[in-house]
Amino acid sequence: MTNPQAPLRNFPKRHDYLVCIDSDGCAFDTMEIKQKECFIPNVVKFWDLQPVSKFARAAAEFVNLYSQFRGTNRFPALTRTFDLLEDWPEVARCGARIPKVQPLRDWIARETKLGNPALKAEAARTGDPVLARALAWSEAVNAAVAERVHGLPPFPFVRESLDAIAGWADVLVCSVTSGEELAREWEEHGMACYAAAIAGQEMGSKEEHIQLAGAAYARDKVMMIGDAPGDLKAARANGVRFYPIDPGAEDASWERFFREAASRFHAGDYTAGYEAARIAEFNQLLPATPPWQAPAEKN
Repeated sequence: MTNPQAPLRNFPKRHDYLVCIDSDGCAFDTMEIKQKECFIPNVVKFWDLQPVSKFARAAAEFVNLYSQFRGTNRFPALTRTFDLLEDWPEVARCGARIPKVQPLRDWIARETKLGNPALKAEAARTGDPVLARALAWSEAVNAAVAERVHGLPPFPFVRESLDAIAGWADVLVCSVTSGEELAREWEEHGMACYAAAIAGQEMGSKEEHIQLAGAAYARDKVMMIGDAPGDLKAARANGVRFYPIDPGAEDASWERFFREAASRFHAGDYTAGYEAARIAEFNQLLPATPPWQAPAEKN
């Protein structure tokens, strides 16, 4: 059986620099349509949340789009959505039963390649109905994405940035989206040619992607570009640079990378202070607490 991480372990180093780029919400404006039209309707459908559908939508959108958990792998994001619903008093008053999914939580805790192939194997091995249900949900999500998500171009200045760094940096697409989706989207827009490898959830976490592909590069010559705190965490875990794409200001973030940050990085002038200023702006955009849990203002 072929090792799914082989493209990363055998990453074709051609330059001294490596730039790792997230896809959904970072290179492509696909987060909203995928979550609101593909993921969340199937959460309600497959997990019997129809009685509390409006709360389920709000919780899932907060987790996946508007919080510090943005960009989390779909399976941990699903359990976090259930946790928010469990703690929501209005949901409890509706009498809805929130799925417990302990077998799924246990699988998430011990598995690093949180994708459908690993889940399918585990569901077959154990015969667990919760894992089978999670797999059916995830496969339905993929089918909905394949049917509904197309024709969404990259953000302005993404292609220009890739052109600008092509002569001196290798590029890795680094995502927790399924590899099939990633390949389809990057090929649809003629951008797959820029990437030495396209790494999705089947190849492990973003932290693993950077660790494996970046093994032959100096730490100060590797950069992660992302739109979520998990991207920053993956960069920090590997001791490499981070450049944030600010949610809601993606165009401006990419233009700044194209006109300023890329050349700084190449020249060795992407300083800790410059990086810290970008991260401080980024961190202010994504709260950890949902608005329905925020403390009431004092009169």
